[in-house]
Amino acid sequence: MSYGSIYGTSSLSGASGLAADAQSLGHLKLEAGKNTPAAIQETARQFESLFMRELIKSMREASASMKSGLMDNPGSDLGADLLDQQFAVQMSGQPGGLSDLIAQQLTRQMGAAQLGKPATATNACTVTGTSTLDLAASTMPVAKPKPATAAPHPVGKHTHRPTESQVNFVRQHSDAASRVEKATGIPASFMLGQAGHETGWGQHQIKLKGGAPSFNLFGIKAGASWTGKVAEVTTTEFVGGVPQKRIARFRAYDSYEDSFRDYSRMISESPRYAKVRQQTGSAQAFADGLQKAGYATDPNYAAKLSRAINTTMQLRRAQV
Repeated sequence: MSYGSIYGTSSLSGASGLAADAQSLGHLKLEAGKNTPAAIQETARQFESLFMRELIKSMREASASMKSGLMDNPGSDLGADLLDQQFAVQMSGQPGGLSDLIAQQLTRQMGAAQLGKPATATNACTVTGTSTLDLAASTMPVAKPKPATAAPHPVGKHTHRPTESQVNFVRQHSDAASRVEKATGIPASFMLGQAGHETGWGQHQIKLKGGAPSFNLFGIKAGASWTGKVAEVTTTEFVGGVPQKRIARFRAYDSYEDSFRDYSRMISESPRYAKVRQQTGSAQAFADGLQKAGYATDPNYAAKLSRAINTTMQLRRAQV
């Protein structure tokens, strides 16, 4: 067995190698960025190979306790790893296998041609700034859970189809959130997700006496230091895990963008949210940080918020 048989350069014409070295992976990224049917098929096959490699590796680790130790050495471990990679390549790309499912999912999301069929008006959709590899990573099942990276949460199998109110809410406030993101660095999708969660995607906004809008999208209360307009409404607070109805005073603004700016100012400047500011690379970590900092009394706040953020990221990726 040669190293070349495993680390061979990926080719869109039917490669048998695994894009594991920098040169091969770079070639695959370049081709996959074209979003052609061939690129989608090859990308799917490569990700299936990676998945099979992790699966075989997990099986070997599970049986590690059965080793005698007499013949085990770094050389044998390397040989086993290379053999696992070769098996992964050979087991991937079979008709009706996992790579076909990944390719179908990519084709639907990217709006590319249906693997040999011309794109139609019903499936043509541009995903701005997203390559085939990016979407393959978001739909690829993994053998082991890994910590969230700086990339936002992708569209996964547990993601539900956005509702009309969610679509309209994100469309209405995306520009304001993007402007605030440029000024503060807080991801627009994170702010939109939290604003959507706090207001029921615009269906349950805080209003002033008489019914005028308060433009408060984040449920920020009016403390002693607040000198602006105030809206008093009945809200649900959790005391000892038990929901209770209370009258609370909330800040009111002149516009929705003012609400985004006030929220970002609070997150950026308050010592209470110092750790939250360091978690903008992960939707789940950001939501967990807000709950730990006491942003809301709901014990399930982080889980609900992370789902809302994932929804906004999905919608913003799909915006043309």
